Amino acid sequence: MAISVFTLKNSIVQSSVEEYVAYRDELKEQKRLLKQGTDPEQALSQKQSVKQKKENRTVFVTSIDTAAEALRLAGISYEGRLDLKDIEFCKAEALQECIMGNLHIPKLNDVLGEKIKMSFFVNRKNIVLVDDSGFALKIIRRIISSRTKPGQSREKFLYNFFARFMDKDLENLGRYSRRIMRIEEEVAKDDLDEVTETIAQIRKELLVLREYYDELRDLGKQLEENENQFFSGKNLVYFGIVSDRADRLMGRTMYLLDYVAQVRETYQGIVAEQQNDNMRFLTVISTIFYPLTLITGWYGMNFKNMPELANGYPFVIGLSIVVVIIIIGICKKRKIF
Repeated sequence: MAISVFTLKNSIVQSSVEEYVAYRDELKEQKRLLKQGTDPEQALSQKQSVKQKKENRTVFVTSIDTAAEALRLAGISYEGRLDLKDIEFCKAEALQECIMGNLHIPKLNDVLGEKIKMSFFVNRKNIVLVDDSGFALKIIRRIISSRTKPGQSREKFLYNFFARFMDKDLENLGRYSRRIMRIEEEVAKDDLDEVTETIAQIRKELLVLREYYDELRDLGKQLEENENQFFSGKNLVYFGIVSDRADRLMGRTMYLLDYVAQVRETYQGIVAEQQNDNMRFLTVISTIFYPLTLITGWYGMNFKNMPELANGYPFVIGLSIVVVIIIIGICKKRKIF
């Protein structure tokens, strides 16, 4: 993927690397001529030209293959190892020359699957987004097509960037809530097929989302701290908004985790009750047939002097019926069934 260049003006304007380099070189040349000192009228004209052509804030979007070139164009020095495959969570780290951060974003339609991984770098002038998935370009196009003006500051761009890939998360959590409600209804109707697997799946996905929102909250707070003073103080509120939004999403996720835990407890209670009913039934059957087994054992010995040896079969049948009736009566009296 070639390096994409976006200039931050009143709105985001896409340009090419060649246009960016030409504009930057022209601005440097005008500043050099202004420092050399010329006649007053020419100096005033050059000063006004430089003021009109101030150095714009620029966003570079690149793949890992061209990341070094994009960082060079942005004037960012980073000597660490850059590998998107190593990204395991969201974070931001203040370095001497820049702010370096990672994003580890779960896909809403496959939370447990492969994550979207990208890195970002910010210095006092520019932003570099390193992404092999095309996700960053998709988000920037959504920002450009939105009705709100993204503004010309790096802080507002980052706010819009983070907000755009979080804007569907609340709706997604609402779908989780409806899924859990349907499971709760199935449990209430004793329709318990595959409930355990479904609850376990939802719980795993919510745990992943909870960790993700927690990381985003910490990332927003880290940027808001502005440790190396790369951001304008009046614009730090944007990072506070990102942190607050992630905190609300995490709170909603925690609520859903509690909800699914309650449904699981209800399900386990129903299963335990069913097992108790089965055990009670088996206990009653055993209670009925144990005396009959004893009777048949006695009368199956066939001793020579046994009283009912000649015609005891009807007697044993009658005795067994009487014993069964007595046991059933006792069970009903004690409300065993």
